[in-house]
Amino acid sequence: MKTYAYAATFEPTEREGGFTVSFADIPEAITEGDDMAQAREMAADALGVALLTYLEIGKPLPTPTADGVMIMPDPEVAAKIAVIETFQEAGIPRTELARRMGKNEKEVRRLLDPDTSTKMPLLVSALAAMGKRLVIGLEAA
Repeated sequence: MKTYAYAATFEPTEREGGFTVSFADIPEAITEGDDMAQAREMAADALGVALLTYLEIGKPLPTPTADGVMIMPDPEVAAKIAVIETFQEAGIPRTELARRMGKNEKEVRRLLDPDTSTKMPLLVSALAAMGKRLVIGLEAA
């Protein structure tokens, strides 16, 4: 099972209670928060943006190697990353994915656009059309 979890490092900032967050495996993802809760939220967002950008520019997603606090993008973003990565690995044209999904090519183009929000049922449908299944997990926050 593939996850998009990467180890984050939380370092206290000069202001009281604040944290800077960075990822050894994703150096482009760096953010901060006024407290630990906000830092974790901002880290998930920064990670998601960085991973989507990697896919948009054709850069492969790195294999997580670092140790630390594991952070994942929000579920909708992780599902979007999974769809785009699976599509790129499948090597099929958008028209073929559209045919498999019973959708038009314009809708598939939006589905594969990292900057366009997509509802979860459509993401699940796209993954199924490419022979994948989205699995949801639960862990302590």
